[in-house]
Amino acid sequence: MRAIKSLNGAAVIAELSEPEVKPQHVKVRIDYSSVSIGTELLMIRTNPEAFLGYSATGIVLEVGEGVTHVKPGQRVACYGTPAHREIMISPKHLTALVPDGVSAEEAAFSGIGAICIHALRQANLQFGETVVIIGVGILGQIIARIAHASNYRVIAMEPLKERRDILAAAGITQVCSNDEEMKQALAQTTGGKGADSVLVCASTRGESLIDNAMHWLRDRGSVVIVGDTGCEFDRDLFFSKEASVHISRAGGPGRYDKDYERAGFDYPIGYVRWTEGRNIEDFLRMIDENRIDIQSLITDRLAFNDLPEFYMRISKNPRPTMGVTVSID
Repeated sequence: MRAIKSLNGAAVIAELSEPEVKPQHVKVRIDYSSVSIGTELLMIRTNPEAFLGYSATGIVLEVGEGVTHVKPGQRVACYGTPAHREIMISPKHLTALVPDGVSAEEAAFSGIGAICIHALRQANLQFGETVVIIGVGILGQIIARIAHASNYRVIAMEPLKERRDILAAAGITQVCSNDEEMKQALAQTTGGKGADSVLVCASTRGESLIDNAMHWLRDRGSVVIVGDTGCEFDRDLFFSKEASVHISRAGGPGRYDKDYERAGFDYPIGYVRWTEGRNIEDFLRMIDENRIDIQSLITDRLAFNDLPEFYMRISKNPRPTMGVTVSID
């Protein structure tokens, strides 16, 4: 079977043996995967032999011992294991049934959607509160849509006009291009008190955006780091507001826990309400109920064999690209 991997700073198509199903896992024939551009380009640059992708959808071929929630022939969404391949072995807790009202292209974003939902949960917002989102690439776009559908007041900051226009078309009207516009939006929305939380979704490792976030935050508000950004900050700014900072780790509780992901042990819902698996299910529910629109975010539709060249092209000019799907033809 074919798979996409990094090799000495580029992406290539590798030929692998078809994998066998394992206990607590599901064997899935992939129909579509989605590209997480920032993460995958970073892996290509820094890891000479990494298999790429982490969010996909397809048809169950076989289930391993201990899997009872899905069966062969059903459509599922998968997260957390290399996804740009023809067949994947997906952990059972990271394999969710796809509702009839969700297309295969939309379901391919379920892993990215779980990351967005977990980031928003880290803000610990309550009904009607205000969230500022810095950077509206694919993560910021989806987070803003989920926050808007959840009746939070959403203000976004994005220097690229193309991205601001995409978000405005989704009904989120307060999309700022600079600090002065942000001040005006906060004054209008919060009466000058500041946002309840700021989510930093921009990926700028060489620059910290935390101090900017602090200026827009209310007293005892929170900053959530979602993107790959620098984490230096002015202690006096934090002290003056007694603010908190959280780094959002991927799709939610369970991520990188071998007992949860590989051995199949779930967290009791009374103790951990929203695991990464439950976040996948909730993302699919929001699409199925027409609460968020994912189709309008898809700017590129690729055939599997075109993906290596796409990475080269997008690394030079990322501006026109937002959501990217890969069909396993």
